[in-house]
Amino acid sequence: MNDLLATELWEGNTLGDYLSLEFLASIVGSVVAAIVILIIGWTIAAWLGRRVRKIGLNHEHLDDTLFNFLGSIVRYVVLGFTFLIVLNTFGVQTTSVVAAVGAAGLAIGLALQGTLSNIAAGVMLILFRPLKIGDFVDVAGKMGTVKDVTLNFTELADLGNAQVIIPNSEVWGNVITNYSIYDTRRAEWTFGVGYGVNLKQAEDTIRDTIMADDRSMTDPEPFIQVNNLGDSSVDFLVRVWCKSGDYFQYQADMKRKVKEALDDAGVDIPFPTRTLVQAAE
Repeated sequence: MNDLLATELWEGNTLGDYLSLEFLASIVGSVVAAIVILIIGWTIAAWLGRRVRKIGLNHEHLDDTLFNFLGSIVRYVVLGFTFLIVLNTFGVQTTSVVAAVGAAGLAIGLALQGTLSNIAAGVMLILFRPLKIGDFVDVAGKMGTVKDVTLNFTELADLGNAQVIIPNSEVWGNVITNYSIYDTRRAEWTFGVGYGVNLKQAEDTIRDTIMADDRSMTDPEPFIQVNNLGDSSVDFLVRVWCKSGDYFQYQADMKRKVKEALDDAGVDIPFPTRTLVQAAE
């Protein structure tokens, strides 16, 4: 038994040394200390992350997306330092661990180039903010309301309220059309009337109908002009500014109202006709 206890195991330490009460007490103490450090570190990381995110929520002029990203970064940094402190508690040289993690990170980065490109694009989206939560956008061929922007993907709710997930590399690498970035938008219509109608009457009817709507803006000045002489119609091009939030419903409503107003005014709205000539027998 004495020979077994005197067996050298690691760096001059024998089996007896590892089974001594002093060594076991030190191990128990290190484990307890590591658990306490993990609990404290996890709590502080979660608290700091929430505090940073609340900064964006409590100030309307600040972007929630940016502060959600910063909150996640702060949380992971604190957890990283906590992990290093735990390793140091067990006597592990943290400098060698950092070097090993760096080497492993390089290998993982080469293997996950696609994922890293999404993360890099996510950082660019969050920092430069071409879109943010709540914006109505058209990106990568998809149209919808931005629900979330993470480091890996952008989440949209399309017009049918279905979830659309787009990798950030596709978002950042494509043209982004943001319909919510400006307070106002210019609605545009083309209304055709017959060649035989009074153009002044038709123009006044269109103008009065559209400008009677509360959503129509007088500044900038509306544009209502004959724009094209078609095969069967004289086409009026109409451009009127409105609030961005009213745009889609406003554009649809005016089409119907102008059509009904032209009918009431007796203004002919032509449609393509075709004359069939029966061949002589």
